[in-house]
Amino acid sequence: MIQEHLLSIILFSPFLGATVLFFIPNTQRALVQGIAAFFGGLSFLFSLYLFYTFDINKGGFQFIEQTVWSENLGISFFLGVDGIGTPMVLASALLMFCGIFVSWDIKDRLKEFYINLLILGSATMGVYMSLDLFFLFFFYELSVIPMYLFLTMWGRHTKGYKDMAGHVNMKGEEKREAVSFIFNFNKNSKDYAAMKLTLYLSLGAVIALLGILLVYVKTGLNTFNIIDIAEKGNLSTGIKEIAFLLIFVGFAPIAAIFPFHSWSPVGYAAAPPAASMMHAGVLKKLGHFTIIRICFYLFPEATAEWMPLIAILCIVNIVYGGLVAFLQKDTKFVIGYSSVGHMGYIFLGLASLNHISLTGAVFFLYADAMAMGLLFALAGFIYYQADTLDIPSLGGLVHKMPFVTACFVVGAAASFGLPGGMNFVGELMVFMGAWRVYPVQTIIAALAVTITWAYYFRMTRAMFFGDLNPKVAHVNDARTWYERLPLVLLVFFTLFFGIFPGKFISVIEKGIQPILARIDSVPEAAVARQNPIAPVQGDDS
Repeated sequence: MIQEHLLSIILFSPFLGATVLFFIPNTQRALVQGIAAFFGGLSFLFSLYLFYTFDINKGGFQFIEQTVWSENLGISFFLGVDGIGTPMVLASALLMFCGIFVSWDIKDRLKEFYINLLILGSATMGVYMSLDLFFLFFFYELSVIPMYLFLTMWGRHTKGYKDMAGHVNMKGEEKREAVSFIFNFNKNSKDYAAMKLTLYLSLGAVIALLGILLVYVKTGLNTFNIIDIAEKGNLSTGIKEIAFLLIFVGFAPIAAIFPFHSWSPVGYAAAPPAASMMHAGVLKKLGHFTIIRICFYLFPEATAEWMPLIAILCIVNIVYGGLVAFLQKDTKFVIGYSSVGHMGYIFLGLASLNHISLTGAVFFLYADAMAMGLLFALAGFIYYQADTLDIPSLGGLVHKMPFVTACFVVGAAASFGLPGGMNFVGELMVFMGAWRVYPVQTIIAALAVTITWAYYFRMTRAMFFGDLNPKVAHVNDARTWYERLPLVLLVFFTLFFGIFPGKFISVIEKGIQPILARIDSVPEAAVARQNPIAPVQGDDS
């Protein structure tokens, strides 16, 4: 019974929790917290069960659930996960569950905050589960709404915004409240961050929708079923090219590939901790996932043709993200631009189109979710304690926050690819797979890792070591169970699957093998199959 409806349980548990919270007054904080933790925990535990019961020998799409939603339109509520979707469902559920405890002490409208967090978690998981293009797009659009509300209602103004206090423009308006200031791309109010995020992602979604509708009309199958379209759709080469470009460009902004990346760090910096965790960990990964699920699976010819260009753009991501992160003085901006750089490594793995590079890219999707989730959770805790994330204003926090310091060191080390963390495994596999296809890009990407080391070392030293800055002498360490639980979980998953990656690799391989089979059947993909690298066999040890 559970096996037959496992995906529905994982998907709808947070939705059910959000619905129950609507009827609970904000004055009953303990009840609100308990309901959110219960339903979020339920989804997380079943997603963990999903990961460990995924049949590696069987492969393909598993735990299938399908209900006809509109026979006339060919729309079905069609759920299923493969080796790519399974780990990302786990990442969404884990970060949502951790975000509940990271936000435990929120004073303003806690109930509404948890409702948005639970809906965001469900929406991202819905994308990773959907095998019907209509519902995939529906859940994608649904995920944008909570992020806008997080930014406008619970977000923070950055230091640049605060510095405008008391300054007036020619009309006598305070600059930081003027419409011209909100739309000034050189400043960062939370209103501007929310607006920029919404405009970028909504415009991209419209473009992607045009591509989806083009596929729906031109196949003549009267269905949004991804599997049926892949097996029976008879699209011309020209239609596949156009559909590929529309869908790729539509979903590229949320994946933060250059030049569609600029909304992302601003959104990170303004968002509350749990929203930043979800944003960096799983919301951004929706872009990569949808490109793999739709573009790679349905349009292998166009995929093989356009990946060399992506291999160039991703290097801009890596170098640009690293250099800009090095220049930042706000902790969240450093982590945010670091995440932009990491997206380049993932796209390099995708562009190489071979077994080991694609496996590494998907592995990196999950690894980056853990590292970024941990670092943004810690940045949020420090902000609540010190009321600043300005790196020069901090210092010596290890004397007051030894536990937080230890967790931050683990997160930073994992993020810059120290062996033992998941990022190291993903980066290594991406480099190995990309080397024989794009050697120049691989060399640049590998050298750029030193930039990542530099800004993480400098930030960690400036924030935590040396003499304690008297301005932050009042801060406290994470002491309560709800403060430590999310940090311990994220550290554990980062290190455990970094040291024992075999299970993860085995699951992921079953997801990328059918995609590679379709791409390798295309003559144009020969460039990506030069000197093919043998598949990596997962080790469950």
